[in-house]
Amino acid sequence: MPPDISLFTLTLLCLAALAAGWIDAVVGGGGLLLLPALLVGLPHTPVAYVLGTNKSTAIVGTTAAAVTYVRKAPIDVRTALRIGLAAVAGSLVGAFFAAGINSAVLRPLIMTVLLAVLVFVLVRPAFGTAAVPSGPVSRKRIAAAILIAGLGIGFYDGLIGPGTGAFLVVALAAVLHMDLVTASATSKVVNVCTNLGSLTMFAIQGTVLWQLGALLALFNFAGGMVGARMALKRGAGFVRGVLVVVVVALLCKLGYDQWLAV
Repeated sequence: MPPDISLFTLTLLCLAALAAGWIDAVVGGGGLLLLPALLVGLPHTPVAYVLGTNKSTAIVGTTAAAVTYVRKAPIDVRTALRIGLAAVAGSLVGAFFAAGINSAVLRPLIMTVLLAVLVFVLVRPAFGTAAVPSGPVSRKRIAAAILIAGLGIGFYDGLIGPGTGAFLVVALAAVLHMDLVTASATSKVVNVCTNLGSLTMFAIQGTVLWQLGALLALFNFAGGMVGARMALKRGAGFVRGVLVVVVVALLCKLGYDQWLAV
């Protein structure tokens, strides 16, 4: 635990972890809330330690959500794990390069992708509301999902992180023709793998504040359990609405960091 952290700051971080767990469980993107909170709450802590601590927290809430989904949602665990194994490799590589990341270069690219995702979801109201009845998923689509959602998004998660869950949900729904609830459920299994890969690398590098991460993980766990149950109960329309809000919030946050932050 950082010696200079106040009780007030710790309380705010715990609340941020709780909310982030809920967001991650429903549609992903909890890092949008927790990572900036950690950066603000730990202003004198090296960024690598903030990223590592964020992963030590997020993996617990994501695992709780994944377990809840696997027990109650109709997901193909085998396909999810195949994508997840690729995601472990991608996130390990991403985390390895995280220390030298130039966020000013990556932000415009990420914003462009997010804007494309937002337009895609808004102009297709039926997207993700029901699975496409196309029979068994082809090997080509599974391979594409492994490449895009596994290696590609896994690399991004290890490198930066925020928005990973939202990217996974959209990619899985688009490539594998899943409804948004199934895509969100599948993304949690994959996201556990990306978190595991990047956390392993941060742990090897010794850049994790384990005591703080363990405390925040308790709140993240609670948020993840509640979020997963709400998504299962309320269905694809609810997940789609949260997805739009999260993507808009990500765009606003990245835009502020790019052009307005001092």
